[in-house]
Amino acid sequence: MAGVGGISLVVMGVSGSGKSTVGRAVADAFDASFVDGDDLHPAVNVAKMTAGIPLTDADREPWLRAVGRTLADGAHGADGSGGGIVVACSALKRSYRDLIRSEAPGTVFAELDGTRELLQERMIRPGHFMPASLLDSQLATLEPLQPDEAGLRLDIAAQPAELVAAIVDRVARRVG
Repeated sequence: MAGVGGISLVVMGVSGSGKSTVGRAVADAFDASFVDGDDLHPAVNVAKMTAGIPLTDADREPWLRAVGRTLADGAHGADGSGGGIVVACSALKRSYRDLIRSEAPGTVFAELDGTRELLQERMIRPGHFMPASLLDSQLATLEPLQPDEAGLRLDIAAQPAELVAAIVDRVARRVG
């Protein structure tokens, strides 16, 4: 899909939904940059999550603004060429997505959704800072994409290649 530039996409969902796996593959399909939103968290946020302490909205605000700025910079490219960017970011609440869009208007969201059981199973990842104990907190916080938000919802019971194909198709139609 090289040549479709200027995409600004967030692959969103709770921990364990496959954001990074799917996001990397979508970025590859568009020859776009990929950023894992977890890498943009301030150290204090990572420490809280590692300790099993859910983040507050105040904790998340600087992180969400950093995600939005990263999207804005990546969609335009450092040289103004419009290379495009995909960011994996939970973006659980509408207000979080609005904050991201305030920094990067035109961002599209691909929400990865699944059953609690499947998500719990996928959260067992050695070395990842997010403990499975925070899944219920994330599910309680999750506000699914609304009809007036640019994006799509996908069931993670599908194979990753199917999820990637659906996202690529939707985004390509939107930008093309």
